[in-house]
Amino acid sequence: MINALLALLAFQLIGEVLVRALDVPVPGPVVGMLLLFVALRARGSVPEALQHTAGNLLSNLSLLFVPAGVGISAHLALLWDSWWQLLLTILLSTLLTLLVTALVMRSAIRVVAQRDRQEA
Repeated sequence: MINALLALLAFQLIGEVLVRALDVPVPGPVVGMLLLFVALRARGSVPEALQHTAGNLLSNLSLLFVPAGVGISAHLALLWDSWWQLLLTILLSTLLTLLVTALVMRSAIRVVAQRDRQEA
């Protein structure tokens, strides 16, 4: 389990280093996760220890939101002062996410339908 946790942290560190070195506007952990995905695809399977460790982390994921909740509570006055900007941002980002999701789904349906026609 320790080796699997070290592997996860190593990929996160590699992602952070790459993002900072290349000045890419993407979070380092996201780049690390993509690199881990590529490594696991190249390997062909997920090691049992890594699978077990990741499962444990995911089952306790809600604990990682506690610090964010405390931070929100600590800065409630600041949030109250800019409530309309936050509301507008949440609404616009939700609409944009829905739009992008619909477009991706539409494209995926077209690709699958085209592939089915070619196979028939």
